[in-house]
Amino acid sequence: MKLLDQNSINNGKQSKWKLAFLDIKESIAGSDQDFTRGSMKRAIFLLSIPMVLEMIMESVFAIVDIYFVSKISTQAVTTVGLTESLLVAVIFTIGMGYAMATTAMIARRVGEKKYDEASKVAIQAILLGVVTSIVLAIPGVFFASDLLRIMGAENEIIEHMSGYTAIMFGGNGIIMLLFIINAVFRGAGDAAVAMRVLWLANGINIILDPLLIFGIGPFPELGIEGAAIATNIGRGLAVVYQVYLLFNGKHRIKLKLTDFKVDFSIIGQLVKLSLGTIGQYFIATASWLGLARILSTFGSDVFAGYQIAIRIFIFSLLPSWGISNAAATLVGQNLGANQPDRAEKTAWLVARVNMIVMAFLMVFFLAIPEALIGIFSSNPIVIVSGSQCLRIMGLGLIFYGLGIVMINSFNGAGDTLTPTWINVIAFWLVEIPLAYYLAIQAGFQETGVFIAIVVAESVMTIIAVIIFRRGKWKLKKV
Repeated sequence: MKLLDQNSINNGKQSKWKLAFLDIKESIAGSDQDFTRGSMKRAIFLLSIPMVLEMIMESVFAIVDIYFVSKISTQAVTTVGLTESLLVAVIFTIGMGYAMATTAMIARRVGEKKYDEASKVAIQAILLGVVTSIVLAIPGVFFASDLLRIMGAENEIIEHMSGYTAIMFGGNGIIMLLFIINAVFRGAGDAAVAMRVLWLANGINIILDPLLIFGIGPFPELGIEGAAIATNIGRGLAVVYQVYLLFNGKHRIKLKLTDFKVDFSIIGQLVKLSLGTIGQYFIATASWLGLARILSTFGSDVFAGYQIAIRIFIFSLLPSWGISNAAATLVGQNLGANQPDRAEKTAWLVARVNMIVMAFLMVFFLAIPEALIGIFSSNPIVIVSGSQCLRIMGLGLIFYGLGIVMINSFNGAGDTLTPTWINVIAFWLVEIPLAYYLAIQAGFQETGVFIAIVVAESVMTIIAVIIFRRGKWKLKKV
């Protein structure tokens, strides 16, 4: 009898592992599941895996560029860091704002089973992104040197490396469309598609980066500008693949050329909804710009250490962001299906999962920060600065894991103004003043900046949880 019981237990364990394997396979291949019904845990699992992998692929761009560019000089690393700060503050902010608005509207329409209306939203979002990117490209290309000068760059960087900044701003339309179209897929629940798009983009970038930077084989040696060209080519081909998928009719969102007509009512709704999201991302990312400006006063070596650490840190946060993006999609679709209680339960469940993931990452950053920074630089000052950054900010990972799910749940519900005000308080009333005081006035230098970041993220989480519990986000109409 005991032998039979043991066999039953073993068979049960095997069945669970088999089901888990099948779910992983389905999540990567793409799932047709209706996420407004059935197991919430399975819905989170199916959406989170491709979204986490998508976010990891997005960050690989920065990691790869920093790795190869670090072989040129410390100034080259600083150029990439300053340019990335500018792109995040402007291009990424607007692109992510449009993307979140697109996700919220499409998720709501998909939850309502109005797929034709979801396709119309996708078209208007794409048109909005194209027009916006053209407007932003012109000043970015012609005033690249001035932008670097404003950021406190050294004369050598301004005179010899501004071409990288000009190329990256010139290709901002590619970034914009990549964000928006992937948001279309995520909102529809086709997260695996968005993931595969970035696999393609990164594969191309990883191949082209060393070829164009160092002039391997028949390729010209373009230095730091080669990194910008490689990134734009990789992302550009990914956008071509996105457009192909939208028109091939095999996914939830299906587009036709005849449908490409301007609809100002939908565009107006997208703009209105995205303003809150743009506001929150601008406030958050512009605060990073402010931090970069403070840190640049401590020299290129310290700043380079910070830039390397931030890329590693952001890479570590990608699972958290991917999981929280799943919360946004699930909240939006369940509200569209008129199931607000399920939407709330899903958000809390996602938050618990996210905090567990962040706990493991925290241990990792506290244990081996020097080894991680050492992968990218042998400069002792860079290693000390970067490892200190990782160790201090790693302390706030668990709390951040909760906060980002709350923020994205608001966004998925279409309540984009609430996170905006939360970010104003956390990043501009707390982070920037505290960073300046601790770093400059109190004399803690870069350490003060790192401490201010953790404090600000904690304030954000506390406020977000309090407001989320009140439940007004459930009444938002999109």
